[in-house]
Amino acid sequence: MQRVPSSLLSDFSLSRIAFGLWRLTDWNYSPCERLSLFEQMLDLGVTTFDLADIYGDYRCEQSFGEALKLKPELRARMEIVSKCSIRLAGAASGARINHYDTSAEHVRGAVETSLRDMGVEQMDLLLLHRPDPLMDADALAGVLEQLVAEGKVKHLGVSNFLPHQVDLLQSRLSLPLVANQIEVSLLHSQPLFDGQLDHCQQHRIIPMAWSPFAGGRLFTGEDTDSARVRSALQALCKTRGLSEENGTMQLALSWLLKHPSQMVPVLGSGNPQRLVAALAALEMELDREEWFELLRAGRGRDVD
Repeated sequence: MQRVPSSLLSDFSLSRIAFGLWRLTDWNYSPCERLSLFEQMLDLGVTTFDLADIYGDYRCEQSFGEALKLKPELRARMEIVSKCSIRLAGAASGARINHYDTSAEHVRGAVETSLRDMGVEQMDLLLLHRPDPLMDADALAGVLEQLVAEGKVKHLGVSNFLPHQVDLLQSRLSLPLVANQIEVSLLHSQPLFDGQLDHCQQHRIIPMAWSPFAGGRLFTGEDTDSARVRSALQALCKTRGLSEENGTMQLALSWLLKHPSQMVPVLGSGNPQRLVAALAALEMELDREEWFELLRAGRGRDVD
C-alpha cells in the first residue's frame, strides 16, 4: 500500500488509510477476533491504528492491548496513534463535568495510562485531542518534549486544532508537530476553505481525516444535503460501472485522497469485507471535473 511520508521527519510515515478504533468495544469481538482483524489490516498494508484514551468510555485501549498481548510481535508492524486532552465526566476519569485538560500533570498521566492499557512501551504518535482554551503552551510543550525524551512518545501532533492554535503550540516546541487530525468529508468541506488544509500544506503537516463518511450520513442520511451528495455519488457510480454499495464509499474516499495535502482518511469499521472494498479507492483517480462535481454536491452550490 502507498504511504504518506513526513516531510519534516525522515523516520515517520503513515499508511495511506488509517484504521480507526473508536468503536472497537461496540463490535463485541473476542480478543482472538480482534487480533484476527488487526492481522488482516496489517496484511492489507493498513498499518496505522488510531485510538484515544476516551474511546469506548476509556475501554478501547484496554481492548486493543488485550488482543495485541496475544501476538506482541505485531507491534513492530504498526504505527500506534493515540490522543489525550479530553476528560469525560464519570468514574473512569474522576471528572465532574466534560472538559479539556492540557495541563502537564494530566497529559503525562494520560499517556502513561494509555501505554499501560495498550501494553506497549511507546506510542508512535501522540495527538492532543482538542484545543484547550486554558492551554499553557510553555508548560504543555515542556511535558511533551519530556515524554519524547523518555521514549514514551515518538512523534507529536494535534487534532481539531485551527491554524493559529497549531502555530501557538509549535512556537514553544523544538520538535515538529507532524499531524493534525481534522474532520473532512463531502459533507464537511470547510477545511478546504478555512485555512486548515492550506496550513497543513504550508507546514508539511499530515492531515488525518476523521469521519470521512460524515458519520454514515453519506449513505443513510435523510437530510437534503446527504441526499444530494448520495445522488451525485450514485450517478458517478453508474458512469464508472461501479456497484452503488461499494462505489459510493470508494468515490467518497477517492475525493479525499486526491487533495494535494496527502490526507489520511481514518476508517472505523469492524467489517473486514467493507474495509477491503474501501481500499479499492486507492486505485481510483477522479478527474478535476468529477472532483468539483462532488464538491458542488457537498456544498449545494457551484463555485463562484
